[in-house]
Amino acid sequence: MSYQDQITQVASLIEAKAAPWSGISAEAVARMRLQNQFRTGLDIARYTAAIMRKDMAAYDADPSKYTQSLGCWHGFIGQQKMISIKKHFGTTDRKYLYLSGWMIAALRSEFGPLPDQSMHEKTSVPALIEELYTFLRQADARELGMLFRDLDAAREAGDAAAERKALDAIEGHQTHVVPIIADIDAGFGNAEATYLLAKKMIEAGACALQIENQVSDEKQCGHQDGKVTVPHEDFLAKVRACRYAFLELGVEDGVIVTRTDSLGAGLTKQIAVSNEPGDLGDQYNSFLDCEEIAPSDLKNGDVILNRDGKLLRPKRLPSNLFQFRAGTGEDRCVLDSITSLQNGADLLWIETEKPHVEQIAGMMDRVREVIPNAKLVYNNSPSFNWTLNFRQQVFDTMQAEGKDVSGYDRAKLMSAAYDETPLAAEADERIRTFQADGAKRAGIFHHLITLPTYHTAALSTDNLAKEYFGDAGMLGYVAGVQRKEIRQGIACVKHQNMSGSDIGDDHKEYFAGEAALKAGGVHNTMNQFGEAA
Repeated sequence: MSYQDQITQVASLIEAKAAPWSGISAEAVARMRLQNQFRTGLDIARYTAAIMRKDMAAYDADPSKYTQSLGCWHGFIGQQKMISIKKHFGTTDRKYLYLSGWMIAALRSEFGPLPDQSMHEKTSVPALIEELYTFLRQADARELGMLFRDLDAAREAGDAAAERKALDAIEGHQTHVVPIIADIDAGFGNAEATYLLAKKMIEAGACALQIENQVSDEKQCGHQDGKVTVPHEDFLAKVRACRYAFLELGVEDGVIVTRTDSLGAGLTKQIAVSNEPGDLGDQYNSFLDCEEIAPSDLKNGDVILNRDGKLLRPKRLPSNLFQFRAGTGEDRCVLDSITSLQNGADLLWIETEKPHVEQIAGMMDRVREVIPNAKLVYNNSPSFNWTLNFRQQVFDTMQAEGKDVSGYDRAKLMSAAYDETPLAAEADERIRTFQADGAKRAGIFHHLITLPTYHTAALSTDNLAKEYFGDAGMLGYVAGVQRKEIRQGIACVKHQNMSGSDIGDDHKEYFAGEAALKAGGVHNTMNQFGEAA
């Protein structure tokens, strides 16, 4: 409903209520409604799921239309990302947010910083989703509030052109509310636990859930050692649990991202159930590291597989885990991916040990032989040393092409001594185009960085601490932070406005009229901050 239609509708309601409602402004109500267009988390989940489905279709038609997101650990961080995106690009199209389980564990747990092992409170996941959308909705209210003030100023000045411009901006306003891909880890328990948590996450607004095929109580960060996977049927039960949660809550377009950690996971806790040769359980077990034995070789407590008339003893470790054969990771990833897509997943996530387009493409080519429109979510992880990895990739390419690489030490290519070399320039260009190249060549629909603001917060804090507590003193803050905020037009330089002070003033005026005691008067020091100088 348009702004003017909202005013007309509310005016009719006020008129029908007569004198008791005479102090209510129809236009003020219309403004408040526009500033709060999403009533519940389910409204958000349905709205953002439709966005993701539209974007997925657009990517299928044109791989250059991939999507991106950055990880968040606080509502304010997510809000500032979307405000910055709108400021620099004018639209939030194809820009999402990622909710990282790693960052919740490290930064949001009541136990203090924890490793990424699903030890944090699972309720903190839906709580962060709700918090992120609270801040994004507040960003809408703030931006619309400023447009309403522009409209009022134009009317006061009798400037019809400015009034029309302000009205057009209000009608064309694009919300800051975007899809969140939310990390549900390995489900925090059995399939029922996964279902219950999925419901809470969806009710908070999540339209996309990312779940991984690790054992829930042995879960590790995707870029650490010691990962243990589960048989496909166990994992698929949790995938179905997520789908049931979406359907129960009426989010029919809900998106499930299934992550396989098999590339770096050499262990399993269970032998899969197999009823006949070649079934899914048999395929899972076929990757186990086994030795053929005779009946006389049996030992007390041995676990034995019967395959094609042969007795096979899987290698069991002192931890009671079973080991996969070395070199089977990619084959297992391909089987995981195909199986997931055939059983309810919408998008894949293959966790890799390095950012290498051709490695990813090699696996996705095999998946797409079976499912042509298979699409990937890829973790552009800070766990990778991007500089070293890409410099080594360029080194290897140069060496394969017979070029002279005698001036480089492959093991030490991270050194700043190589920063101005042609090799480094080529590596940086490959890093710059990695997302576009991966989208075109490897089927990557969505690129994300899991924990960027963890690192940016640490870097900026280190720089400020060095200056402020050093010889620069207060100049360390003014030159390094505030002056840059003013000149770059960073909204938070007016931090009172960002916290909702002006919205509160508007409400005071609605509620109390001329008697309102407002904070934004001439003595408010925020008035010292004008446009960038």
